[in-house]
Amino acid sequence: MENEPAAARHAWALFLTAHAVLIDRVEAGLREAGMPELAWYDVLWALENAEGGKLRMHELAQRIVLTRSNLSRLVDRLELAGLVRREACADDRRGNYCVVTAAGREMRRRIWPVYRKEIDGWFGRHIHPDEARILADCFTRILARAGADGA
Repeated sequence: MENEPAAARHAWALFLTAHAVLIDRVEAGLREAGMPELAWYDVLWALENAEGGKLRMHELAQRIVLTRSNLSRLVDRLELAGLVRREACADDRRGNYCVVTAAGREMRRRIWPVYRKEIDGWFGRHIHPDEARILADCFTRILARAGADGA
């Protein structure tokens, strides 16, 4: 019993390292293919999957795990590229929606094959489907306990 916390902490350390290394590899693959950074994909994907293709800024920040200030700068760049637009909230004059545009949907579709290849190459080919299901179950349980939505 006393080794269980140590095993969990070791797994945690490996998880953090694997996450950081694999994100770097994915980002490099996207750059090599002339694609924008992964955060752009994350925002576009979250918006595409939201009702009406739009989310309040705080909802978007929660879905992609960014601070409000980092998200605002990211949305500024996406808006400049014509991939999203801001839309005022009818029921809250201070609030804004971030709305994916047709160009944003197209960009997300262009990024996906490169991203998928990177996921499969750096992650998927190294784990058995049964292991993937176990990891998914573990992360789903952890996210549910933490009160967060899974992907």
